Amino acid sequence: MYTPAFANYILVPMDHSQTNHLKAYGVTYWVLQKDVEAEWLLNFRGGSFLFKYAQDFENEMIVRGVSYEVISDAQVVGIKREIEHPESNMDIMRLDVPPKIAVYSPPSKMPWDDAVTLVLTYAEIPYDVIFDDEVIADLLPKYDWLHLHHEDFTGQYGKFFRAYGRQKWYIDNQKKFEASAHKHGFGKVSQLKLGVAKKIRDFCAGGGFLFAMCSATDTYDIALSAEGVDICDFMYDGDPADPNAQSKLDYSKTFAFKDFKLYMDPYKYEYSNIDNQYYERGLTESNDFFKLFAFSAKWDPIPTMLTQNHEQNIKGFMGQTTAFKKHLVKSDVIVLGETSEANEVRYIHGTFGKGTWTFYGGHDPEDYQHLVGEEPTDLNLHPNSPGYRLILNNILFPAAKKKKQKT
Repeated sequence: MYTPAFANYILVPMDHSQTNHLKAYGVTYWVLQKDVEAEWLLNFRGGSFLFKYAQDFENEMIVRGVSYEVISDAQVVGIKREIEHPESNMDIMRLDVPPKIAVYSPPSKMPWDDAVTLVLTYAEIPYDVIFDDEVIADLLPKYDWLHLHHEDFTGQYGKFFRAYGRQKWYIDNQKKFEASAHKHGFGKVSQLKLGVAKKIRDFCAGGGFLFAMCSATDTYDIALSAEGVDICDFMYDGDPADPNAQSKLDYSKTFAFKDFKLYMDPYKYEYSNIDNQYYERGLTESNDFFKLFAFSAKWDPIPTMLTQNHEQNIKGFMGQTTAFKKHLVKSDVIVLGETSEANEVRYIHGTFGKGTWTFYGGHDPEDYQHLVGEEPTDLNLHPNSPGYRLILNNILFPAAKKKKQKT
């Protein structure tokens, strides 16, 4: 039982006064788990959180090192009056049910292999790890929010063949994927991955929230566009790719991208021209930034939620898929963040059926060029990371939407 004490509310500021932005999301999620409603004050002090005071909540703030202010009813009234003023670009979004989270990731992966699992663990937000078995078994409707680990949905094993194709771990991994494909009745891994991609598409259509980073963004769309077309060479699936594959792509099936060209060379460490390459971008770590767009909080609440931050210019970071060429993004896609100098977008969002999807380029917001085998990022050193905040915005925004029946 959470009984209000001498003061009525806790305000969790999300501007530069906040000592730990990342854990602030986690403690807000924890409050929602206690069946207590929270409010997200969009564009007010960096996107602050507000909820009824309880001693246990204050104790949790202290334990997690999250800055907070205990405020009175009168102060809350004043804040809400300011937010609701017609000329203010602010709004109040009610958060009620904490979303049930799944991460699509190979069981062998460790949490620090992926920025989302890393920040969920740091923020103390619970999640389940699922993979092909669970997706094919139609377990996705149990969840509200799904993150795609840096998966290759084309069935080309990340196009690592040239660098690692003779390594034991690569060979063992390929055998496991082939066995899984056969177990589920597919002749090839690419067919299994397409089957998974279509189940995820159905999850979105039924009201699910999809979030993907790095290579899980472009390979997802490529797989959907290449349904029924063999784009994998012999070292990936035992036979040559269709020489006419490019002309057979169906862009109407994709979420985000159009008119892209496949890289059919099996030794090239890229899938298509969607990804803006370093030699095309002309950027280095010192000048690689992308800018978040400002949206109308009262008219565009979803993109406003997704871009809540204490910084508008976000440090760029690389990955197998780093950034998306702007001219290859469909016209109905909402661009949340871009680097206009490189004519690229980094953070995009859209709807599909009753659900939504969000794609975020790059691997690790606090590791500019993450390399295989590097030490994991220690988020204790980055508690105020603007790049990681964008991930956590996606975690909380489903709590602001009434849950729809998923099919």
